[in-house]
Amino acid sequence: MSHDTEQPILTQIHDLVAEEHHLRSTHTGIGLNSAERARLEALEHQLDRCWDLLRQRRASEEFGTEDQRPEG
Repeated sequence: MSHDTEQPILTQIHDLVAEEHHLRSTHTGIGLNSAERARLEALEHQLDRCWDLLRQRRASEEFGTEDQRPEG
């Protein structure tokens, strides 16, 4: 996978991790309200999907199945 192809996914992962970190760090010791817990859960789900997509694309390229590469 070329850097140009990976970059949008990596940027999205970076942004999601930054938001997750901010949410967790600003509520240390006081907990999250229900909206914040829902947002954290959504962030975790989005991160899982991004990492899965990145792994699938890398595997697709590594094993020569780039024409069947997952779209994201």
